[in-house]
Amino acid sequence: MIREHFQYRQTITTLLAESPRHITAAKEGMIAARQELEGFLATDPFFGSTIEPYSPASPLTVIRRMASAAERAGVGPMAAVAGTIAWAGVEAMVDAGAAFGVVDNGGDIALVADRSVRIGIYAGTSPLSNRFAFLVPPQEEILGICTSSATVGPSISFGTADAVTVFSRDVAAADAWATSLCNRFEYCCEEFFAPLQEAAVEGVHIICGDERCSWGQVPRIVAAHVDESLITAGR
Repeated sequence: MIREHFQYRQTITTLLAESPRHITAAKEGMIAARQELEGFLATDPFFGSTIEPYSPASPLTVIRRMASAAERAGVGPMAAVAGTIAWAGVEAMVDAGAAFGVVDNGGDIALVADRSVRIGIYAGTSPLSNRFAFLVPPQEEILGICTSSATVGPSISFGTADAVTVFSRDVAAADAWATSLCNRFEYCCEEFFAPLQEAAVEGVHIICGDERCSWGQVPRIVAAHVDESLITAGR
């Protein structure tokens, strides 16, 4: 298996694949998606700054995916950017014939896999951090696994959770809902998860301090030692 760090402007990723051509395809897919986004932002900078839902008319796939996901989750379009770019990378891998491919865009992951994949759970200073992993079964269709945190990383968050992870076939939606849920999280209850009943979300896992809870269908969680040197970060 090939593991490669790839950075293009603000997009900082780790790529996993079996073939160099699939790595190349992922890079090309992400660069094309970023170029679409940057071209649009040059004409509509509000799209990149608002923290409220905003759905401008656009034929561009990247813009439509981000705007649609953000509107459903009640956040600004840029809350879905990392997942959307990762999605474009794995789609390009699949188009190039990959049965296995992972794009980790700073904790927002898109993957397709002909085998089980362990995804480590990093939750900052939580005592539960680095002790567990999601054991994701083989996925013939692309799956989004996106995480937002109020205590880790530079992103703006209005919540308190150390890690909110959302699973969805719509990778942009996984990213947007991770942000939305993290912004609102205080404690786990049925009312908190109620908006997800009509959302394209399969499952949610939340860590806050020394507590965790889940909603929907979440992959089996197994004991693990998370190697922090493998966490995607800029160089």
